[in-house]
Amino acid sequence: MATNPHMELDPKYDHYDYPTTAPETKPGHPGHTTKEQDAAVHQLRTMLEQDGVKDRLDTLTMLRFLRARKFDVQLSKKMFEECEQWRNQFGGGVDNLVQNFDYKEKPQVFAYYPQYYHKTDKDGRPVYVEQLGKIDLGKLRQITTDERMLENLVVEYEKMADPRLPACSRKAGCLLETCCTIMDLKGVGISKAGEVYGYLQRASGISQNYYPERLGKLYIINAPWGFSGIFSVIKRFLDPVTVAKIHVLGSGYKSELLGQVPKENLPSEFGGNCKCQGGCQLSDEGPWRDPQWAKPAAWEKKGNTIPATESHVGEGMPPPAYAPGHGQGQEVLAEKGAPVTH
Repeated sequence: MATNPHMELDPKYDHYDYPTTAPETKPGHPGHTTKEQDAAVHQLRTMLEQDGVKDRLDTLTMLRFLRARKFDVQLSKKMFEECEQWRNQFGGGVDNLVQNFDYKEKPQVFAYYPQYYHKTDKDGRPVYVEQLGKIDLGKLRQITTDERMLENLVVEYEKMADPRLPACSRKAGCLLETCCTIMDLKGVGISKAGEVYGYLQRASGISQNYYPERLGKLYIINAPWGFSGIFSVIKRFLDPVTVAKIHVLGSGYKSELLGQVPKENLPSEFGGNCKCQGGCQLSDEGPWRDPQWAKPAAWEKKGNTIPATESHVGEGMPPPAYAPGHGQGQEVLAEKGAPVTH
């Protein structure tokens, strides 16, 4: 088990095999908490235990939910319990889904909706790429279903949490809990908005409600004319911490993007030098595939016990109360009230 001289770890739940101190001194982040925040972790965990919760009560998870609700223990408890309820219902149970999901249609889907993790940024975090301009739901629905696309989204979130981020943390020598997202809007226009709105509403709800505190930086590139004006209105309703993570760029994005992502790690279509054999979209290259840093995920160690069933596909979806967006970043555009940090 990892030790942390700056943070009290719980031997019952904290079985980390990677660094647990955040690289930057930010209040509420692992290794930089106050006594009051440590007490909030203990209080939240105790309340959840009393309600019969047994899983995902480790300190890093508790802190993420507490930060997402400004260390209001009651609101954090409500968010966590709603997340657990969703996890038990979605796709026959998220724990089973991540072990058994087979996205065999992935190469065909990516022709119309590329979304993938690829190597790391200069801070060592996974880079997540999403190209919204290529979305064609009509053609996608001839290949797959909205439910399977959402299930793939959830499985990738789970793999981002483990094994991707732990491997990146081992390589960086410090705790990394977030991703660097590149959201490419090239080709996005009003004509496509209505077509994808419903699907993206559901996806953004999953990201915002059930995977808090996972956004490190968000680069919105090839933003169409007028987008900056729209965003200037939206950001008034976002938490300042979230706004500081977002960079809205037009077609001249390369210099700023390369300031965060090494040229050798950035796919060539975005101005980098990387040309993975078979394409960057499907390579899944990163520290999580390097034997020096990679270790089996906790969910892999549990083994396959209960198979996911098609009868549960799509259950547990959030209501369509969110604006378009998903992935590791679009949720920041989702909620125009009740600011939440990500």
